[in-house]
Formats: sequence, C-alpha cells, structure tokens
Amino acid sequence: MEYPKPIMKISELIKMGFTRDYLLGIYASPNQDFAWKQNTTKKNSPIMFETEKLEAWRQEQIKLEQQAKKRRTVVL
Repeated sequence: MEYPKPIMKISELIKMGFTRDYLLGIYASPNQDFAWKQNTTKKNSPIMFETEKLEAWRQEQIKLEQQAKKRRTVVL
C-alpha cells in the first residue's frame, strides 16, 4: 500500500480506508514502536503513525494470519 506521507495522523489514515478501531488496536498493542500521541500530556492529542513501519507491521500480521489459517486447515 502506498502512503502519501512518511508520518500520518490517525484521521488521515481513516480517510485512506482504515477503521478507527483497527488503528486504535495497533496503537494500544505493546509490541509496536511506530504509533504515538503527538503530545502525551493532552487527552485529545492526535495519534501519529510512521507509515513505513505501519505497512511492514500490517504485512507481517497478514503473513501470520495466513500461517495460522494453514495450521487450522491441516488440523481439521
């Protein structure tokens, strides 16, 4: 997937077709280092994503889901 900017706000990614729940789930996951609040002291501060790392994480998740699907198919 192509991103127009190297760092994007969550609102910009939603306009690209991502869901808010999906992005908030990524932001809340403990194993990511590419999403952060612009100003941690403000409650309504925008969440920012480093798009190159976001895409690498997304591709890895897709690969893991496909591997899990294959294991389920073999077990059944």
